Amino acid sequence: MNKNNYHTHTTRCFHAIGKDEEYVKAAIQANIKELGFSDHTPWHYDSSFKASMRMPECQLDDYIESIRYLKEKYKDQISILIGLECEYFERYMPWLEKMLEDKKIDYIILGNHYYQTDELHQYFGSPVNEYYLKAYVDHCIQAIDTGLYSYIAHPDLVYYDPDSKLYQEEMSRLCAYAKEKDMPLEFNLLGFMSGRHYPNESFWKIASKYKNKAIIGFDAHSPDALLKDDIYQQAFNYLSSLDVELIDTIKTLKNKDNALTKKLSRI
Repeated sequence: MNKNNYHTHTTRCFHAIGKDEEYVKAAIQANIKELGFSDHTPWHYDSSFKASMRMPECQLDDYIESIRYLKEKYKDQISILIGLECEYFERYMPWLEKMLEDKKIDYIILGNHYYQTDELHQYFGSPVNEYYLKAYVDHCIQAIDTGLYSYIAHPDLVYYDPDSKLYQEEMSRLCAYAKEKDMPLEFNLLGFMSGRHYPNESFWKIASKYKNKAIIGFDAHSPDALLKDDIYQQAFNYLSSLDVELIDTIKTLKNKDNALTKKLSRI
């Protein structure tokens, strides 16, 4: 099994450090075979809202050009993909779908951070009530149905009592649907290393019950995060103890049954 990573950020998101090339060099040092950059996507907002945790739209071309340059420069040492971490914002999905096609993005992962749009400021990773717990799962399911996303990043990001009956029911609903639609779930190393409320043992017991596909994501916000082989091995050993299918590669937009082309034809 190869050590790959498809969850890598850059300084453009305002909360990561290090030059793009430093991430590539660290990945090569860590013996990572394929590195996917997936910084937080910009959105073309209807309002004057300016997000503080994602690149502005004006930086998207620079992001793509930088990674394309590194992809070519290091092609004999590592495979590099151009991706984005995207929410499912229904009102902005037509813009996203067209942008993915126009910019020739290789893949996107679902980072389900906000309810409807971050313009509303409701973050799923802070303590939420029953309504938002259910909405989190609904958003994930709607995103899966687009056929665009390669996997769900930190699927257990939603912050609700993991021992409650409702949490068990809603995460079972998510895991069952992800299994039915062959959608991998990410075990997030950033949360694992920093002691966040995710990865969540209750969630991963449910994922084990449904025999979901699982993928390890570094969620790297600094180049040295890619060098944490001891943390990677702990995660690998934990997932190997569960009844999940651990995978190391993803489906890209080019091999997802032309889902993007089909959707764009309806816009």
